[in-house]
Amino acid sequence: METRIAEAADADAVTATIALAFRDDPVWGPALSAPDGSTGHLERFWRYFVEGAIAHRTVYVQDGPAGEAATVAVWLPPGVDELTSAQEAEVDALMARTLAPERFAAYQLLWERFDASHPHSEPHMYLSLLATHPDHRGQGIGQRLLAENLAEFDAVGLPAYLESTNPANDHRYERAGFRTLGGFRAVLDDAAVSTMWRDVPPT
Repeated sequence: METRIAEAADADAVTATIALAFRDDPVWGPALSAPDGSTGHLERFWRYFVEGAIAHRTVYVQDGPAGEAATVAVWLPPGVDELTSAQEAEVDALMARTLAPERFAAYQLLWERFDASHPHSEPHMYLSLLATHPDHRGQGIGQRLLAENLAEFDAVGLPAYLESTNPANDHRYERAGFRTLGGFRAVLDDAAVSTMWRDVPPT
């Protein structure tokens, strides 16, 4: 599979893959769960983050044979926000409509924990989302995409940061050169979130 930078026209396919991949995530699954169990809001939610990063040309995708996004990596370059102020307001409005008030408060607190843990002392690439379509899991394509991205960032001297919301993935990030900085707990289910950093390897 060839890697390419996602364009605006790819937002639907990229979002669909992320929504499927994170539907049962230990952190995001409970945090985004609607009271009636519906999932129609999930693609609308993730699309904001996809569109925010596509604007910076830092969403990487490998296409599947049926036109699906087989694997995607959503990065943000140094010094930019995930969302514009308008996008952030729209996301909050979506989740306020979707979640019960106490769960919306938990959702907001979860974001505060993400923000408080994010390092700001050194410019870096931020891996917001890495997802593989369920039809393509187990083939190692997500790891290969990650390795390609990191080699590109190494070439320009940029370290990388991420939050792992699934402990089952931590060892994969460690194999790619990340080390655990610390972490925090999710609000609703006390699930572990690991914050991880990767320095540029010495030459």
